[in-house]
Amino acid sequence: MKTIKLIMKQIFQQPLYAFSFIFLVVLIILSLIAPLLPIDPTLTDVTQMSQGPSLKHLFGTDEVGRDYFIRVLYGGRVSLLVGVSAMLAATFIGTVVGLVTGYFGGIVDSILMRIVDVLSAIPWLVLVIVLSVFLKPGLSTIIIVIGGFSWMSIARLIRAETMSAKEREYVSYGQFIGQKPLRIMFRHVLPSVLPTLIIAATTSISGAIMTESALSFLGLGIQQPMSSWGSLLQNAQSSLQRTPYMAILPGLFIVFTIYSFNNLGDLVKNILQGEVE
Repeated sequence: MKTIKLIMKQIFQQPLYAFSFIFLVVLIILSLIAPLLPIDPTLTDVTQMSQGPSLKHLFGTDEVGRDYFIRVLYGGRVSLLVGVSAMLAATFIGTVVGLVTGYFGGIVDSILMRIVDVLSAIPWLVLVIVLSVFLKPGLSTIIIVIGGFSWMSIARLIRAETMSAKEREYVSYGQFIGQKPLRIMFRHVLPSVLPTLIIAATTSISGAIMTESALSFLGLGIQQPMSSWGSLLQNAQSSLQRTPYMAILPGLFIVFTIYSFNNLGDLVKNILQGEVE
């Protein structure tokens, strides 16, 4: 509770933190209520094709007359869903692997860390192209790919923290009285590595959004009729000179969203590390 109060205090004292917080709150609320708005993201109007921003269409219209404001909101829903879902998957896998390797060490550590090294060495773009042969491109595939192959850095961080935490007296006492390793790891070691885990999770969200946007921009991610910010950028390539706003708007949302997550992640890191009081 004290940490939360300190975070909110810093947010309202620092303009950049306030901007990041308000931007994410507004974005999340708009993304959640998008289906309740009386605008159909798939409704075409040939009389309103490629119209610039106006009172009727706040973000203008696309090449087939669809309202671009609602398209961007629905794209935000997908990008945020991918970011959060991939973060949860990567955090879970990375935490389990990091705890196991850091706590047990020895042959278990050697085997799992070599697997981590091999996966880290594979370029993600090559990996996605290979997986796209076996998996149908779409939302579930992009979450599986990003979440299933972005946990290695988290595993390394948690492993290092676990190796440090297992040398502490309360962990040694738990081992001395015969507590099971799983109980020690999740009851005693995990709480001590939680600050590092929170920081890694916030960074993972922005990384997942960036990866999804890049993949969708290359045509390997979200497919029509569903849209994400990356796919909106990809669709805008053919009309950059006529309708530059179609690329600028989703691009700005990607930049501000990633900046906001990273900015708030840095704030949480500084507070948990005692650099802000």
